[in-house]
Amino acid sequence: MKLTLNVWRQSGPNAPGKMVRYDMPGVNEDMSFLEMLDVLNESLIVKGEEPVTFEHDCREGICGSCGFMINGKAHGGFPKTTVCQLHMRHFKDGEELFIEPWRASAFPLVKDLMVDRSAFDRIIQAGGYISVPTGSAPDGNAIPIPKSNADRAMDAAACIGCGACVASCPNASASLFTAAKVAHLNLLPQGQPEKFDRALRMVTAMNEELFGSCTNMQECEATCPKGISIENIAILNRHFVEASFSERPATAEVGAG
Repeated sequence: MKLTLNVWRQSGPNAPGKMVRYDMPGVNEDMSFLEMLDVLNESLIVKGEEPVTFEHDCREGICGSCGFMINGKAHGGFPKTTVCQLHMRHFKDGEELFIEPWRASAFPLVKDLMVDRSAFDRIIQAGGYISVPTGSAPDGNAIPIPKSNADRAMDAAACIGCGACVASCPNASASLFTAAKVAHLNLLPQGQPEKFDRALRMVTAMNEELFGSCTNMQECEATCPKGISIENIAILNRHFVEASFSERPATAEVGAG
C-alpha cells in the first residue's frame, strides 16, 4: 500500500516547525505504525537527511512512551490502542496522514514528535506512593480487600501515563491521569493513612504544572488506550474536597462570646 505522510518537523523547542510531506510506497499492512516510521527513517538516513524523532520503548502498549496525534486524534483514535499497537491495515491504500506531537503547554516539545512529559513525574513524586515502611512483603491474603475495591484499584492502576488524555482534552487537563494515580492507592487499605494528604499534594502539583481544568468533556476516557474511567475523577474530587476541609484551620464561632 502507498501512503502520504505529513509529519511535524521541529529541530528544537525554540526552533520554527512545519509539516513536511513524505511519500511512502510499499507499506506492508502488517507493520505497526512505529515500524512504518522506522522504514521512513531508514530511507531518510540513506538520503543523508535527519530522521524523524519519536519516543518509544517496549512497543507492546505497556510503557506509555509512544504517543502522538494522527489525523488530529491521540494514538490515531482507535479504541484502547496505543500508536505502537496500531497497524497499517487500519488505513486505506493512498490515504494521506497528518502526524503531530501532543499539543499542551505542560508538555513542551523536545523535537519533532517527542515532547517532555516530566510534569507527570512531578505529580507522581508529590504523592503517588505509599510511604509506610512495611519490611518484607506481607502475605497476599493478610489484608482483606473487597473485590469491588480491588477491581477498581486495578483498573485505575492500568494507566500507563502516555499523555493521550491531556492531548485530547480541549483544556489540556491531567485530571484523568492524576485521578488514576490517586484512586488506585486510595481505594486500597494500604493507601488509607495518606489518602487525603495524597489527594491534596497531587492536585496541587497538577495545578502548578499549568494543566487545564476538567470540564467533563469525556474526551480523555474515549481516547485512553487503557480505558481508564472518568469515575476516578469523581473519586479524586471527593477526596480532594474532603482533604481541603480537614486541612482548614479552626476559626472562632461567629457570635461566640
